Amino acid sequence: MKVGTIETNVTDPKKKKLRSSLSGGLGSNGGNKNGGSGGGGDNNRNNDFIEESEPNSSDKFRIAMWFLLLVVLMTFGGLISAYIVISTNGVMEWNPFDLPGQVWISTFLILSSSLTYKIAQNALNADNQRKAKKWFLVTTVFGGMFIASQLLTWFALVQRGVYMQSNPYAGFFYILTAVHALHVIGGMVALGFIVLRTQQETSSPEELTKRKQVANAVSWYWHFMDGLWLVLIALLGFWK
Repeated sequence: MKVGTIETNVTDPKKKKLRSSLSGGLGSNGGNKNGGSGGGGDNNRNNDFIEESEPNSSDKFRIAMWFLLLVVLMTFGGLISAYIVISTNGVMEWNPFDLPGQVWISTFLILSSSLTYKIAQNALNADNQRKAKKWFLVTTVFGGMFIASQLLTWFALVQRGVYMQSNPYAGFFYILTAVHALHVIGGMVALGFIVLRTQQETSSPEELTKRKQVANAVSWYWHFMDGLWLVLIALLGFWK
């Protein structure tokens, strides 16, 4: 009995240690459960960071528009460089002519469209949807009138007997103004999308934000076309 008593006294501390270790293990598992929720919080924070690092729709519009403008700039940069080289080397027959009066009408129309677009964009940013819709429509009309004026310009040159193959200057005039007109038509397609989207007023902040983002992206393109037209007119009218 004494031996048994001694054994029980010896084994009791071991059992206590075992129980304490087991309880500690359970406690650590419990801590893992709590920590699991903390880990979930970390995962949520990581997910938030990933979502914030991903480009939103505004960034996508901006990137796409900058890429498009870069392509347009490279296209006209090549054409303008060729124009300057051929006009200055004197290798080919260079026979410039006075610009038709319709060119100045086109200039007035495209500058007016830039102004009306700015008015429409400011109204949209101020949440005045009715005013924005009206001035976006006016801008579209000005764009259509600009294209019509360009057609009249080419028709006037044909009546003079000036054709694309008449001389290099005439060829560059037709090419530069025609390529620019095609890009303006592309801008009008985007502008038409804005007009259709703003036909119905909205109270949704998300939808209104998207409209502002699209209008902002298209504004860069539209104003760029206006500035490019002034460069072309200066080149064709004064660099002969």
